[in-house]
Amino acid sequence: MTTPLPKAPFNWVAIFALVFLPIVAVIAIPLYAYHHDFSLAAWISMFVLLGVSSLGITAGYHRLWAHRAYEATLPLKILFMIMGTFAVQNSILYWSSGHRTHHRHVDDIEKDPYSINKGFWYAHIGWMLRDYPAAEPNFKNAPDLLNDKLVMFQHKYYVPMVVVVHSAILLPIGWAVGDMGGVLLLGGLMRLILSHHVTFFINSLCHMWGKRPYTDENTARDNFWLAIATWGEGYHNYHHIFQYDYRNGVKWWQYDPTKWLIWTCSKLGLAKNLRRIPSFNIKKAELAMKFKYAEQDLAIYGLNVTEDMCNVKSRVSQEYEAFTQTLNDWAKLKEQEIQAKKASVAEKIHQMDDKLKVEFQLVEQRLSYHRETLNLLLRNVKKNTISE
Repeated sequence: MTTPLPKAPFNWVAIFALVFLPIVAVIAIPLYAYHHDFSLAAWISMFVLLGVSSLGITAGYHRLWAHRAYEATLPLKILFMIMGTFAVQNSILYWSSGHRTHHRHVDDIEKDPYSINKGFWYAHIGWMLRDYPAAEPNFKNAPDLLNDKLVMFQHKYYVPMVVVVHSAILLPIGWAVGDMGGVLLLGGLMRLILSHHVTFFINSLCHMWGKRPYTDENTARDNFWLAIATWGEGYHNYHHIFQYDYRNGVKWWQYDPTKWLIWTCSKLGLAKNLRRIPSFNIKKAELAMKFKYAEQDLAIYGLNVTEDMCNVKSRVSQEYEAFTQTLNDWAKLKEQEIQAKKASVAEKIHQMDDKLKVEFQLVEQRLSYHRETLNLLLRNVKKNTISE
């Protein structure tokens, strides 16, 4: 259920970019195709430049500046600043500050700038079309960006930079391929519209559609198909619980080209201090949710719970509590290492690391067996319930 939106003045700049330009595209692109046709180079420019502008947002605006998930050299910062400016999603300062507010107040109807609880349309695009109080810029949460000369330069000269960057990229490409109109319409206008909505999907669909394997304390979801559309940002449930990780897709098979780009930059000496959430913390969150979902299934069929199922539930609970205690002991030793930095403590840390690796494998094996038993019992309960 959505909340009625308060009246607010129109944001005419946003309306021009997000409403008027798509209308122009709907009219101009078919007319151009009818009278001139588009060259192959123009189509290629659209897809290549879509990647350029989108990765400028995901790797630059989002993971570098909004979350400080890694450090970048000045040349890489300049490159990402240009790529992000090409995406036309406001300045680094404005975008990053608003995103930090979103994470701090996620799903809060009053404070989240693009709360999904106000509906798909509002979260996707509506919050930008009017000057709603929740979306007003407040840079108090971005003192690091206020002290960043590059960020402040872009913020001060943002509009002229948008014009210069587009001219410097689109005009040479259009001249080189001999299809200036095609490149401007596809590589410029159509690419811009697609880039906008690729990013907006993160605020809307990624809070509506998918699974929550790490936390259910907010609406963020993990979705493989949205990860493809959003350059790896679709693993949004993970991101909202571990926002400072430079990765969104932490599994080896998960599609996250933004992560791969950042990692490649680190190997080239352009990035460093890539922040990664410890694997034990990730596994702990996963196990907590698996246990929670198992409890929910048991609650649904609580009237038909057998003695065997109760025993399984008890064993799973004991396994999880024991593993949690081991993790807590490990965390305390880590803290001691940071505070004291003594050789004896460091040795205990290494021993605990080895112990955790072995214990985690054993716990996973036992939990896997218990989950299989639970699933089998639940299937039997469901069959009996249906037959009755």
